[in-house]
Amino acid sequence: MTQKAKFILVGLAGVMAGAALTVNLSAIADKEAATALPVEELRAFTDVFARIKNDYVEPVEDKKLIDGAINGMLTGLDPHSTYLDAEGFKDLQVGTQGEFGGLGIEVGMEDGFVKVVSPIEDTPAFKAGVKPGDLIIKLDDTPVKGLSLNDAVKRMRGKPGSTIRLTIARKGVDKPIVLTLTRAVIKIRSVKFQLLENGYGYVRVTQFQEHTGELLAEALNTLYKNNKAPLKGMILDLRNDPGGLLNGAVAVTAAFVKPDSLVVYTEGRTADAKMRLTASREFYLRPMQADYLGKLPAGVKQVPMVVLVNSGSASASEIVAGALQDHKRAVVMGTRTFGKGSVQTILPIGNGTAIKLTTARYFTPNGRSIQAKGIEPDIVVQDPNMPSEEDSLGIREADLDKHLSNPNGGDEPVPAAGPDSAIKPQPADKPGKDDKESLPTKPTPLEPGEVVSKNDYQVNQALNLLKGLQILQGR
Repeated sequence: MTQKAKFILVGLAGVMAGAALTVNLSAIADKEAATALPVEELRAFTDVFARIKNDYVEPVEDKKLIDGAINGMLTGLDPHSTYLDAEGFKDLQVGTQGEFGGLGIEVGMEDGFVKVVSPIEDTPAFKAGVKPGDLIIKLDDTPVKGLSLNDAVKRMRGKPGSTIRLTIARKGVDKPIVLTLTRAVIKIRSVKFQLLENGYGYVRVTQFQEHTGELLAEALNTLYKNNKAPLKGMILDLRNDPGGLLNGAVAVTAAFVKPDSLVVYTEGRTADAKMRLTASREFYLRPMQADYLGKLPAGVKQVPMVVLVNSGSASASEIVAGALQDHKRAVVMGTRTFGKGSVQTILPIGNGTAIKLTTARYFTPNGRSIQAKGIEPDIVVQDPNMPSEEDSLGIREADLDKHLSNPNGGDEPVPAAGPDSAIKPQPADKPGKDDKESLPTKPTPLEPGEVVSKNDYQVNQALNLLKGLQILQGR
């Protein structure tokens, strides 16, 4: 794969002990060398620095002031650019390997508070019933208001086995919810799979990591082997997938589309930020790595597919859903996605620190930007056992302060054209007001050996659609 593809991060929608790679800063520094420095503004900065050093009520270390200034520059740009101190940079690098310490929550900052983008499956947060859109207002006895996002994340990290108390505000609940969580080493296997019934496979991608493509190939080969016949239908579940590495998104898409099909392209100010990534081995394989997609069963590229998405599907998962939708390779089902259509590059700046900087917007093969819009499903299906869009906080990119605008127009979602199918989109079912109190606060427990519940409403609707398509094809 190319170096540029390897060193790009298109998630996570929020921040955790997450995902990172490195790029060489010198090339960027050389490009900007000829730019005139803003002398007056720098003079004002040094004056403020001196005033704080001399007059602040308590002595302040130079490093703290400089780190704060760097962080302020970045957080003032958009919700996803940020400064990574040595500890944060190390955690980010570890996260790409699928293992990190903490609670397992994807979070973002809004108006000084921490908002949950998505709890990660099989983690302490997920098991405790933390939900997308929850507002974390206290960490133990410390109010979140006034903390930076990095500071809040640091407080949520800790030694496995230690506990932390989260105080959460949830829309529709009158009193704050207090949850005591035990920190754990979060080991995420980014691909899970199951044969739902004879002929129908289910694959869930929880996050796009370094080895996601290989794990997907292993899952698909196993499904075909266990079914002992070509599959009749496939469900690719990207719900609450917050994103991750760009090469992982390319690999997942490449498994299902024709070779060399366009997966995504990016537009930025520099030549390096302008890329066209196709379903070609150079864009998803590491150097000298064997092509794990080359040994997939031939039927993988023709099997009827449904892609499940929701408001927690962000960034890399939106790239996959958008590409499969544009190529008419799959029916996208669920609810509108998060809408993170920007690319972040990790730039080391020395002393073990780095900046995560937004460097480009990405576009689906048909030229759609999902920035602050999201992917509109072909068939809208709201789980009747979960809060509707109106009844939940429903945090998305468009709700974040300083979010980038969409180059194709306003931030309001524009429905995408559906596939050529006899199945017409149906409106989502909405629970009534009297149902709010009975809505579940924790995920449905799974039976031994299951990776998805038999009672998952959206999965069952996807399965019904695939069976209907089989009947139509037979006719």
